Amino acid sequence: MNNIIDYKEYLPSDFKVYVDVNELRLKDGRLLPLSFVWEDGDSYEVDRIIETRPAASLKAGGVGMRYTVRVRGRETYMFLEEDGGLVRWFMERR
Repeated sequence: MNNIIDYKEYLPSDFKVYVDVNELRLKDGRLLPLSFVWEDGDSYEVDRIIETRPAASLKAGGVGMRYTVRVRGRETYMFLEEDGGLVRWFMERR
């Protein structure tokens, strides 16, 4: 029996999916996500932005602006992460 545990299976980055986002930048500096492309190549439109606030992703790791959005009738989170001058969008894998 092999008692070795592969801890890589449980790393938070396994839950983080960087996504391409079509966004709108308003003149006051706010960014609004309009749609995104999931890792399988499917595109999804953001139906509604419910809330925006600074927050950490406890499931995937990382911190930034958390957008609570509605997509196809379901609420989910989109995160805008800034790290060393690099700004990227990510979502949590379910």
